[in-house]
Amino acid sequence: MAGVPASLAGSFKGSFAYFTIKDRLPQILTRVIDTLHRHKNEFFEEHGEKGIEAEKNTISILSKLRNELQTDKPLVPLDDKLPDVPLWNQYLEYQQNLLDGNEQPSWFQSPWLYVECYMYRRIHEALVHNPPIDDYDVFKEAKVQSFFESQQAIIALCTYLQELLKNIEDLDEKQLQEEFFKLLQVSLWGNKCDLSISAGEDNSQKASPVKSLDNLKTSILVDDMESIWSLLINSKKRRTSKEVTRVDIVLDNAGYELITDLVLADFLLSSKLVSEIHFHGKCIPWYVSDTTKQDFNWTIKQLLSANNRWMSRCGINWEGSIKKGVLVYHDHMFWTLPHEFCSMAQVATDLYTELQKSHLIIFKGDLNYRKLTGDRKWEFTVPFHQALNKFHPAPLCSLRTLKSDVQVGLKPGQGEQFVNSEPDWMICGKYGVVQFDASL
Repeated sequence: MAGVPASLAGSFKGSFAYFTIKDRLPQILTRVIDTLHRHKNEFFEEHGEKGIEAEKNTISILSKLRNELQTDKPLVPLDDKLPDVPLWNQYLEYQQNLLDGNEQPSWFQSPWLYVECYMYRRIHEALVHNPPIDDYDVFKEAKVQSFFESQQAIIALCTYLQELLKNIEDLDEKQLQEEFFKLLQVSLWGNKCDLSISAGEDNSQKASPVKSLDNLKTSILVDDMESIWSLLINSKKRRTSKEVTRVDIVLDNAGYELITDLVLADFLLSSKLVSEIHFHGKCIPWYVSDTTKQDFNWTIKQLLSANNRWMSRCGINWEGSIKKGVLVYHDHMFWTLPHEFCSMAQVATDLYTELQKSHLIIFKGDLNYRKLTGDRKWEFTVPFHQALNKFHPAPLCSLRTLKSDVQVGLKPGQGEQFVNSEPDWMICGKYGVVQFDASL
């Protein structure tokens, strides 16, 4: 594509992509192997000798995968018969065609976004090949732990929401806007709790999320909250009683971040800014802490049975919204493909058509941002709209804390200033963006 910069890749030594492929991905594989090993007795109790055999075979495949990665071997086609396999293997061919005749796509020489997604898909393949443990989520333990370690923050947030909902009918437009901005920022900063960045280490939220917002305000590098508010409030004013205003939230992490997204969703519904919320999650375990349907259902169950009255009230309300069909969970295999989003209309026409029904799509987190912008070495000042490369199913925004080497839409000189003063500003998770694109 003319005028489009190169993809970020591990071939750039010293880059975050290089560090990720060299250090973080092998660490994640090691943790997965360790998790399977520690659950050996559980597999035996559940499935007998077959369970032990499956655990051994899976570990053997994953150890081989780790070796392939560390020695920069060529990437190989998938062969597990799941419906996404043809798309993955076509993508490998596409990467092959971009290279000179003799070269083959490999771990360090291929786009970082591709090989990172590929590793998670290969982890899934290793399990799929080994029933009866083929539906085991190797990241579940880490996600559960992260949820419980963020308990104080979850209680604080549920309490804040329930207090707010008592008087929501009485809020004027200005007050409603203030609360919307607060909960949008809570959802933005919820994205800090990402286990794939910490390679599975504790990365939980301990403090009260609403109280810390003032201190974080200066860390928002692009703030399009006003534009998002205008879209929602104008849509509410124009809406007739029969019309639906729909917001879609493309989820990132389970645990605390998912709670922040559910709280935002509840506020949007309760304030009647929106009449339907559609969540989109992953259909297989992904990037350590990404939300699957099992995680989503587990989270609602945890809240329902919590011994904190405000947590359980949230659980009851959210379960009720799901039953009423105003809170809907979808998963689609496109979210666990290596493709950037500008190819969605061709690769997953059904999903693109579904998203076109939305009045606003909120993309959570770093991986979604990388896929929105093609994970390329863009200049910092390139407009967000341009980096989206014609991906416009509906007005959209990105709520993202920076954890990788891509950022667009900054003011002239803003990025360079950070490069000089804080060399790791793009990867430390300290900074965030609320970036909006209205154009269709």
